[in-house]
Amino acid sequence: MIKVALAQIKPFLGEVNKNLDLHLDLIEQAHQNKVNILLFPELSLTGYLLRDLVPEVALHPSQSPIFQRLLKACQDLIIILGFVEEKEPGLYFNSVACLGRGQIFHIHRKVYLPNYGMFEEGKFFTPGRAITSFDFPYGRAGLLICYDFLHYGTSYALFSGGADYIFVLSAAPGRGFQESPGFASQRMWELMGETISFFSSVFVFYCNRVGFEDGKGFAGGSFIYNPFGQLIAQAPPLDKDMLITDIDPGDLQAARQKRFYRRDNRPEIIWRSLEKIIRND
Repeated sequence: MIKVALAQIKPFLGEVNKNLDLHLDLIEQAHQNKVNILLFPELSLTGYLLRDLVPEVALHPSQSPIFQRLLKACQDLIIILGFVEEKEPGLYFNSVACLGRGQIFHIHRKVYLPNYGMFEEGKFFTPGRAITSFDFPYGRAGLLICYDFLHYGTSYALFSGGADYIFVLSAAPGRGFQESPGFASQRMWELMGETISFFSSVFVFYCNRVGFEDGKGFAGGSFIYNPFGQLIAQAPPLDKDMLITDIDPGDLQAARQKRFYRRDNRPEIIWRSLEKIIRND
């Protein structure tokens, strides 16, 4: 069994050191609960509505003392967190890092930057250019950030790359009302989680933040789906929470023995079809 924790937190806007302390406290809680993987929301080290603060909070993971403190605190625990990355001078990304056991396993840079309504990411961030699965201590994984997850081609790329676990970090606001607790917009994320987990035969972990920034409320409702497309754990809407759940990696094999989507996958056909579409555009 693997014990996974989703940290549904409210980061401090623009205050990296305060957020580092928050992360270190939750890492200690995870150690006490014998957690193996700890997942944080999008931009968990900085807060979301940064705007002109982006250059002030940007980090270079290989050189940052903050990442060194996180790596030291992790020990055997794997943590996945969101931050602003300065990959080159003046070039900023909305990024997520998977780290632990003294190393950074992978960094994903958000590909789809929403730039409408309350969202202004396209004004301040550079879009990422790759969706890549990677190896980490518990198998093969993929990372996505919020709006990336709503473009189903990203999950297909991770599926074709052999991912067993898809981790989604989010800073999704709540929109729309419904009779049951939470926002109507929550169903959109749950539907994607159910669909991707079922048809890709993977575990899907979605960690959303809570709290308010500049009058915008973030919805929470973090969740985990197993490879059968079943919801196995969910945090409440709006409130801070540490959702801890045991998952069984054996479910991956069991699901793939019943449904053959991975066995029958033909990414080369999709590649040739997309290439033809692009050339004729």
